[in-house]
Amino acid sequence: MSATHSAPQRLQNVYVVAQRPAEMHSFYESALGLKLKFQDRDRWFQYGVGNTSVAVACQDEAAPATSGLVMVFEVEDFAGAEERIAGAGGQVLGIRDMGAHGAVMSLRDPEGNVVQLFKRAAAPAQ
Repeated sequence: MSATHSAPQRLQNVYVVAQRPAEMHSFYESALGLKLKFQDRDRWFQYGVGNTSVAVACQDEAAPATSGLVMVFEVEDFAGAEERIAGAGGQVLGIRDMGAHGAVMSLRDPEGNVVQLFKRAAAPAQ
């Protein structure tokens, strides 16, 4: 790892891509006792678990062409990430700007697993 970029700061969240997110929410809430932290209609259900989050996402909220679990690592910025990912045998799928929430870079590792890098939005100027 080069000194010119920082490693992920933390595991920001892990989410499961669901065909029926509302039903999955009922399962995770009742079967595992997860406490709802945030909800975006029937599209995204997020739970606090320790120092990270676990979520259930509809297909539209997930990284492109994703199924199963996705790890999301928080980073300070995306500077040089595309080149490092390609150089290590991965593939950048795209960047999604989520406005005040921040931005997410979706990528595939060399075995095709989807991983995301999350960058928080800059704090508003005061």
